[in-house]
Amino acid sequence: MDAIRFNPTSNEPLQDLAAAAGLQRHWQGADGKANVVSDEALRAILERLGYPASNPVDIRESRAAVEAELQSVPRLLTADVGKPIGLAHDLKRAVHAEIVPETGGPARQVVPVDGRLPPVEKAGYYRVRILGRQVRLAVAPPTCFYPGGPEGRKRCWGPAIQIPSLRTGRPAPFGDLEALSEAVALFAQRGADAVAISPVHAISAHAGAGFSPYSPSSRLFFNTALAAPRLAGLPGFEEEGGGAIIDWESALSNRSKALRCLFAALEPSTRARIDAWVGTQGEALQRHALFEALSLHFGPRHAGGGAPDWRDWPAEYRDTSSPAVARFREDHAQEIAFHLFAQWLAGLSLAHSQDRARGAGMAIGLIADLAVGIDPGGSDAWAMQQDVFSGLTIGAPPDPLGPEGQNWGLTAFSPRGLARSGFEPWLATIRSALRHAGGLRIDHAFGLSRLWIIPAGADAAQGAYLSFPFRDMVRLIALESHLAKAVIIAEDLGTRPPGFDEVLAGRDLLGMRVLWFERSAKGSYRAPATFEAASVAMTSTHDTPTVAGWWSGRDLAWNSRLGRGGDPQIEQDKRSEERQALWQAIGGTPPSTETSSTEPEAIVDAAVSHVAGARSDLAIVALEDLLGLEEQPNIPGTVGTHPNWCRRMAAATEELLQDRRVQGRIDTLNRRAP
Repeated sequence: MDAIRFNPTSNEPLQDLAAAAGLQRHWQGADGKANVVSDEALRAILERLGYPASNPVDIRESRAAVEAELQSVPRLLTADVGKPIGLAHDLKRAVHAEIVPETGGPARQVVPVDGRLPPVEKAGYYRVRILGRQVRLAVAPPTCFYPGGPEGRKRCWGPAIQIPSLRTGRPAPFGDLEALSEAVALFAQRGADAVAISPVHAISAHAGAGFSPYSPSSRLFFNTALAAPRLAGLPGFEEEGGGAIIDWESALSNRSKALRCLFAALEPSTRARIDAWVGTQGEALQRHALFEALSLHFGPRHAGGGAPDWRDWPAEYRDTSSPAVARFREDHAQEIAFHLFAQWLAGLSLAHSQDRARGAGMAIGLIADLAVGIDPGGSDAWAMQQDVFSGLTIGAPPDPLGPEGQNWGLTAFSPRGLARSGFEPWLATIRSALRHAGGLRIDHAFGLSRLWIIPAGADAAQGAYLSFPFRDMVRLIALESHLAKAVIIAEDLGTRPPGFDEVLAGRDLLGMRVLWFERSAKGSYRAPATFEAASVAMTSTHDTPTVAGWWSGRDLAWNSRLGRGGDPQIEQDKRSEERQALWQAIGGTPPSTETSSTEPEAIVDAAVSHVAGARSDLAIVALEDLLGLEEQPNIPGTVGTHPNWCRRMAAATEELLQDRRVQGRIDTLNRRAP
């Protein structure tokens, strides 16, 4: 590598280092304007990525380190079925290689040509023996899985459900996987082929009032508070019914106590079943249970409460392989066994819901949700410190809707960590999400291409985009989709990275076509017949107003209460124009001006019909929209000022679905089949 010339009057070496490390100094915002990341921000981010850049010597050494990493032989290669396999760096000089299927079978002797291996015709994982090394090879099918295949794709529909919001005929402070299982059966009876659910990732042991399914402690394991004993053949909980708003702090505490009582009363035969299951799950599960026990041992990070953070534990417990951690594991075996039991119960409960869906004839069943990141103080971050960002959080840059940008307070896998691990932790995360599901929604799928990363303690505007190995990740998703026979949905709302659509073209990752965002520059709504077949037509998401709430202006009322948005009268006038535009797209006779904003039932019917008529393979309607509710589950950017993830349905799902208008909307969705 040529030496880097450092010019003391120029910052080009710093900018070159940033580019080599994958940072995008120039980026285009949602408003179309060009933006430039400051040298100060680049330097701060590079430092936290592990590339010191405070002076010329640091920059030279960091650039050399980056180049060495780029030239190193990768642990994992990806390729497409039937296409030559590109080799990296030193491997290009090989004159012979051997390809062996991981599932067994004869080795294939091949001769590289022009630095490429000949095509592999069957999707799967392989081992390539080349130049005395062994490299893993992932060969992806052309597309992700979808029921029926390319010749007879099935047009499906399903509701989107926030699990804690559900009720059954039994008292409970929040909905759990038993409530989900009942809802799945009810929707299967009514023709649904899928049920999209909120994330079931493990949450912090002290989540309390800060509960959010999108801020998980671990994406490898489950939220044990959702476990349903009766579905596993164990006694159920005796609980009081909850109100309209979930009190997470007391509800989670009481549920934990109930689970502990259940654990203490387990029969020896059940304990033996659990022990046998644990023995098949690997070290990662043991480590997560150990983390849970340590979290409860050290407690909240400050007297005022809050989630426990392993970074504030005594130093000897921050290292997963330390003698202190090993001693704790031996001394607290019973406590760790409880957390293993809770994971067993949650997994069994979720599996029951998916089994019930498929047994009832659903083509897809559960569509799981994969959060974009993890709590930096949580289990995955503790267990995978070399694989995730340290001193950096992820979010979004400033845009017209959020002039100051967003900091989600989460960390994520780093490109450096993905390369070093051969993508193994990320693959394990995908597989965990698909373990008991027939589909997966990838939150903020743009993160497969780039993520906005922010130095800890800095404003969101002081971040920068970092590139990810996009093509590799898309190929791996396609392969895992086929292995699991699972549909993949890419949440693609917001500012699209350059080249994003080109890489996904023809891959059958289903983009989200949400009613509110499918508009032209002039404000008119797109006709549903123009939606791509490989997409999901939706009325709303958990982060947007419901149809009824938008029509009645409930979201504007919340914005006014929260001090968000512009002048209330201007916003109301604008909404009035938008209502007219929506009616023009949906058709039919508009309701009278006297009732249009106070009786939104007609617009809800029309919106469901609009989505049902879309060309999209899959239609998903939020349960809140099927019921015509005005309140939305979550208002992004609010903490403690809106009851995010706390709202419950007014009655049991079975009772709600008996409503005449709800039945009519379901009939409309059932008519979308070809």
